[in-house]
Amino acid sequence: MPNRLGPPLETPLFDRIALIGLGLIGSSIARAVRHRNLARTIVAIDRDDATLARVRELRIADEVTSDLAAGVRGADLVILCVPVGACETVAKTMKASLKAGAIVSDVGSVKASVIAQVQPHLPDGVSFVPAHPVAGTEYSGPDAGFATLFLKRWCILTPPEGTDEAAIERMRDFWSALGSDVEVMTAQHHDLVLAITSHVPHLIAYNIVGTAADLETVTQSEVIKFSAGGFRDFTRIAASDPTMWRDVFLHNKEAVLEMLARLNEDIALLARAIRWGEGDKLHDLFTRTRAIRRGIISQGQETPEPDFGRRREDP
Repeated sequence: MPNRLGPPLETPLFDRIALIGLGLIGSSIARAVRHRNLARTIVAIDRDDATLARVRELRIADEVTSDLAAGVRGADLVILCVPVGACETVAKTMKASLKAGAIVSDVGSVKASVIAQVQPHLPDGVSFVPAHPVAGTEYSGPDAGFATLFLKRWCILTPPEGTDEAAIERMRDFWSALGSDVEVMTAQHHDLVLAITSHVPHLIAYNIVGTAADLETVTQSEVIKFSAGGFRDFTRIAASDPTMWRDVFLHNKEAVLEMLARLNEDIALLARAIRWGEGDKLHDLFTRTRAIRRGIISQGQETPEPDFGRRREDP
C-alpha cells in the first residue's frame, strides 16, 4: 500500500472546521484536511501571534484568528489541539459561541481528565467525541506538521456514555479520511493503556537523559559525543514538548503511578537477576521483549529503520 493519503473528496465531510492550537498536531490536521478536501473552510485559532503569522505564510488555513469565541462561531467541528491542562479554559471561553449540532473533539493523550474538564461546559445540542491520534514526533510548531502524520496510525475515540452515535461515526469517518485506523474504547481504559505504552516510556526517557546530564564523573560533552543507539533514541523522546508532557503526567497521575509501581517491581527482579548471574532469566526476558518489538513492526506501527517510521512523505 503506498504511503500516501487518498485523493480529495468530492463532497467535504464538514462545512467549517475550527482548529484550536496550531502546533504539530493541529497543523498536521490542517494540512491533511486541505489535501483530502474534508472541509470547505479551515479556521486556525491560536493565542500566539508568531504562530498565527506563520500559519498565514504557510497557507494551511482559510481563516486565522486569536479570538477563540469568534473562531469557533459557525463551525460544525471544533478540535482542541492544546495541552490537556488548558482544555477547561478553552471550553469555558468558547461555550457560548458553539452552534447547535456542532461536534467538539480534541487530540489529547489523556482522556478522562479532558472529558471532566470539557463536557460540563458544552451546551445542549453539542456532541463531544474525544479523540487521541497516536502519532507524533519530537518537534512542535506549525512548521513541524505534515499531512501524512496520521497515516497508518491509530486514532482512539473515547465518547462519553450517551454520546450521539451519528457524531461518533462522523469522527470515525474523519480520522479514517486522514489515514488512521480508528478504535473506540472508554476513557478510563485508554488512560491505562497509554500510561504503559506512551506516558511511562516518556517519563523514563526524561529521567535517563536527566541522570546522564547530572553524572559528576561523566561530562555532558562525553554523553553527547558517545551516545549509542539506545541513549540516542531516549533523547529523541525526551525532546518532546515539555508543557504538553507536564500536563499529561499531572492529568493521568493514577494510571501513571500504577504503571510506575509495576515497573519498579520488575526492575527490582531484573537487578536481582544481574546481581546473582541469572543469565537464563535475562535471556528469557530479552527474547520476549524482542518478539514484542517484531510484532509492532509487523503491524505497521513501526519500520525496521532507525527513524521510528516518521519520515516525512508527500501526501
